[in-house]
Amino acid sequence: MKKLLLIGFIGLALVGCDNKKGAFLETLETQNDVPTAVAKLIATIKDKGLTHFQTIDHTKNAKDAGLRLKPETVVVFGNPKMGTLLMQCNPSMGLDLPLRILFSTDYEGKTTITYTNPEYWSLKHNIKDKKCLGIIKKAHIAMQNLAQEAAKK
Repeated sequence: MKKLLLIGFIGLALVGCDNKKGAFLETLETQNDVPTAVAKLIATIKDKGLTHFQTIDHTKNAKDAGLRLKPETVVVFGNPKMGTLLMQCNPSMGLDLPLRILFSTDYEGKTTITYTNPEYWSLKHNIKDKKCLGIIKKAHIAMQNLAQEAAKK
């Protein structure tokens, strides 16, 4: 009976590990290569009236340091009005702003787009104010939409 109970708990734990709800990082695959997906995101950022602050090419930086790295780029962008409102909720939000999306290719050639789920911020920065939580929810939807646009073929 103890073995059966133990097997049940292990099975439950393994099922729980695959749960995407509440994940801190969200990732989606794209058929685009990193430069194409990055270009699509930057164009979408500009089309939406957001601010593109910087693009960090980790692969180039690795090469400049005499190292090799599969394609990996971070795009830093944001909405200064939304960001300011969130930093008014808790100044520590400045650690997670502006927004960032990571584009990377693994050793099998699969390109992914990854970003931090903004809803995680409410935990990390102890945000409980309903207005602030509403802004975070909108940021989550915006990040999902931007990542999906960058992933489109």
